[in-house]
Amino acid sequence: MIEATGLAKLYGMHAALRGVTLEVPAGQVLTVLGHNGSGKTTLVRLLATLARPTAGRGRIGGHDLIQGREQVRRLVAVVGHNTHLYDDLTPRENLAFAEVLAGRRADRGRIDAALGMVGLDGQASTRVRALSSGLRRRVALARAMLREPRVLLLDEAFSGLDQDSTKRLEDYLHDFKASGGAAVVVTHSLGRALAIADRVAILAGGRIAGEATRASLTEETLQRLYLGASDASA
Repeated sequence: MIEATGLAKLYGMHAALRGVTLEVPAGQVLTVLGHNGSGKTTLVRLLATLARPTAGRGRIGGHDLIQGREQVRRLVAVVGHNTHLYDDLTPRENLAFAEVLAGRRADRGRIDAALGMVGLDGQASTRVRALSSGLRRRVALARAMLREPRVLLLDEAFSGLDQDSTKRLEDYLHDFKASGGAAVVVTHSLGRALAIADRVAILAGGRIAGEATRASLTEETLQRLYLGASDASA
């Protein structure tokens, strides 16, 4: 479902990503770990077609990231650091507007169901500017769920979520992959990686410096792999 071969991205003379190759089949979650500046967000942006690779190639659902960009965008939902919500609209209005922009009818029942999935039933009519950062993240997650994507790209989507919201997102991810979806989840948390991943990859210096299946990892072995990969790239 997600394929990348030799993906690289230069910003001027700075190499943010250096020849990343990965594959995520349908029904799996790949968790990407790495320090700040390791290239995690750049990888998400390339896979989401929000940036163009300097070298290498990638495909989502069989569609090329460059030549098939519009088809890729119909398959993918992204939740990143910036929620890209309209502060003067309510969560319900934000989701309705997103549906219209995507060329779909803004169905009140579906919208409220998506908000309910992230526990925002009581804040559906509150202006977004009055919500905390964690609640804003929930709105962005509801918007992603509403799209019924085949591929999810989550860049620190767990950041700022309370325990209830975290559990809801974990449950959604398990259901999502059970339905045949594929996801790349960027996180700083080794514990979170173990909770949701089928495979774990560690980015360091713009390269994949370590990779393992979830079945082969414990918290201790993942920590050793993480530290070893980070040290090797230094």
